[in-house]
Amino acid sequence: MSRTDRGGRGAATTGRTRRLVGGLRTRLVVTFVVVALVSAVTATALAYRDARTAVLQRTQNAAVNDLRERVTAVAADFDVPPDQRALARFAVKVSDGIGSRIVVARYQDLVAVSDSLADTEGRITAELRAAVRAGGGARFQRVMWRGEPYLVVGMPVRYADGDQRTSGLEVFAITDLRAERDDTAALLDSVRTGVAPVVLLAAVLALLAAGTVLRPVRKLGRATRELAAGDLGSRVAVTGHDELADLARTFNESADALQASDAELREQEAKARRFVADVSHELRTPLAAMTMVATVLEEDADQLPPDAARAARTVGAETARLARLVEDLMEISRFDAKAVRLNATETDLADTVRASLALRGWTDRVRTDLQEDVRAVVDRRRIDVIVANLVGNALRHGAPPITVTLGTALAADGAWVTLEVADRGPGLPPGARERVFDRFYKADEARTRGTADDSGQGSGLGTAIALENARLHGGTIDVADAADGPRSGAVFTLRLPLRRTEEDAE
Repeated sequence: MSRTDRGGRGAATTGRTRRLVGGLRTRLVVTFVVVALVSAVTATALAYRDARTAVLQRTQNAAVNDLRERVTAVAADFDVPPDQRALARFAVKVSDGIGSRIVVARYQDLVAVSDSLADTEGRITAELRAAVRAGGGARFQRVMWRGEPYLVVGMPVRYADGDQRTSGLEVFAITDLRAERDDTAALLDSVRTGVAPVVLLAAVLALLAAGTVLRPVRKLGRATRELAAGDLGSRVAVTGHDELADLARTFNESADALQASDAELREQEAKARRFVADVSHELRTPLAAMTMVATVLEEDADQLPPDAARAARTVGAETARLARLVEDLMEISRFDAKAVRLNATETDLADTVRASLALRGWTDRVRTDLQEDVRAVVDRRRIDVIVANLVGNALRHGAPPITVTLGTALAADGAWVTLEVADRGPGLPPGARERVFDRFYKADEARTRGTADDSGQGSGLGTAIALENARLHGGTIDVADAADGPRSGAVFTLRLPLRRTEEDAE
């Protein structure tokens, strides 16, 4: 597996992990579960509090009422002041009538307990005794004794003569609250047990809701990616009348407008290409005649007056430049129409470069460092066009020495042929590097030198045609400043895959 494949799979895995961790589905499910959990816990706490309060309130009211009624009934036959034995009988009678609760009767320094074995000192507090002694009626207090809960109810006994005077007799009843505690604990356990199913149900409902909400969102995302990838016919089915349906409808309308605009632009572009091709084709015949006439005039220029001779040479040069422009336009039109085919054969690239320089008389003006025996399957004519453009631009816009270097290089994606054309001129102006291969782009005059035998600026299509020819071979052309700095010349580098057989080229 290549590094690119591993990197792509790693990026895809990372993307899926991020969607899983931070996706809308996860957030919806987590929100549902958290809301359900908080609601369940809150309901459990409130239910436990209310149930516990209700149970204790019922037990407390029953204990107070039972003690009051029983004390009233027993005290009717009780004489004050009592002795210890009478006080003990009183405590037992009261206890028998209220469910055998532990009853403590106190009269001044006398204390009697219905159960002689019971320890009551830690359960009846000083605060409760003081409250009862104050004579305000029945009082109660919940206490913890040896880790267990108890309810202690106390009340003073009053005379029955109607003036509400206290007799000095005080009665306390101790009620065990462990049963009530166990009941509320059992209720809490049952409610806790019900929280898990509630949370699980909330998660299931959240998944169903998320699926309902996210299904159209996923479809819209898929259609958006297809549209971004160039499928302008991608659309989303509109269902319902909610906000998602409005979003899908808006997407479809935008896609329709984009498709219509693209179709219109393509049609206009096709018309423009046909127009350029037709005009270029129609110009070839009159240009051929003009070229012949200009050639005759140039040959006889020495026999003409100076002004006429200069005009004849100018007409010849401009006619030749116009002919080159028409040929370049025809070539660009063929590239745009995808009508260009390689006539690839195995070629010695060093010989091709030398022949291209010799054909144009540039051999003495260019330094060469050509690696011998570099053979590759290329279209020799198109390589000649590339070399002529790169070297011609260096001669026209750069400064000597012009150096052409041919070599090979190994990279992770295979073997490559490199052809480097460097000059020592002013280099490319700022911003020109990104546009130097644009059609009809010409750098500013700072890089233009001009020579005695130069006819002026080119057509502005040469570098664009050179790049198209490189791409036709599966290669490219890069441009950079020379290693010495931005004002020490420009370096154009042609990179072609090193294919040694026609099968490799295919």
